[in-house]
Amino acid sequence: MTTKDPRAPGLAALAALIADETRAACLLALLDGRAWTAGELARHAGVAASTLSEHLGKLVGGGLLCEERQGRHRYVRLADARVAQLVEDLAAQVAPGAARRARTLREAGAGSAMARGRTCYDHLAGRLGIAVTDALTARGLLRTREPEDPPPPAGAARRRTRDEGATGFALTDAGLDWFDTAGIALDRRGRRPLARACLDWTERRHHLAGVAGAALCRHALDTGWCVRIGSERAVKVTPAGEAALSDLLGIERTALH
Repeated sequence: MTTKDPRAPGLAALAALIADETRAACLLALLDGRAWTAGELARHAGVAASTLSEHLGKLVGGGLLCEERQGRHRYVRLADARVAQLVEDLAAQVAPGAARRARTLREAGAGSAMARGRTCYDHLAGRLGIAVTDALTARGLLRTREPEDPPPPAGAARRRTRDEGATGFALTDAGLDWFDTAGIALDRRGRRPLARACLDWTERRHHLAGVAGAALCRHALDTGWCVRIGSERAVKVTPAGEAALSDLLGIERTALH
């Protein structure tokens, strides 16, 4: 006689929460890392406000979203980085041909901008994210840890961080020094991995996420290396960003467009 895994009911409930097109659209929209009003999400999903409110209640109740109220407005955002990782990982499994083709030039332009560069919750994605990840790897600042790799010697690579091997990516000591030199602070106080590989749904390759990915993205936006464009998650590299990424990582400017 077999015993059912006690996690099965919870997993089924979580899957049911996501297995609705309207709720999925809300989760994907909120990958921009910002708080949206219920009205904005209703317009984005193409449903009535009353319908959207019911869906939001389920997502909040299921722990996927958190909410706050300011006056008459109700704002929601993804509950945390783990939820964002779950949504992005699931979206990356959707076959490239399954996405609806753009019906207008505006939609095509928006899709092209998202593929060129975007935020994935709180880190950079698209061709921009891949270019940054490749440059960090080529310079020995970031490395891929495979499951078969031998563990580091006792105490090695722990001068300023814990072993991040289980997350797919790890910053080297040179990488930690690079972030310090670039003035990009890394918050190591929480439980979030310092570096994590995130599968890019447009490039079908992994880009840098985790604390380091978030810090780099925040720095790029705060310093004007990148600016948000349009109403979704798309970002573009500014001339200042082109110069900085070329100087700091040797990224060719043509790779940023």
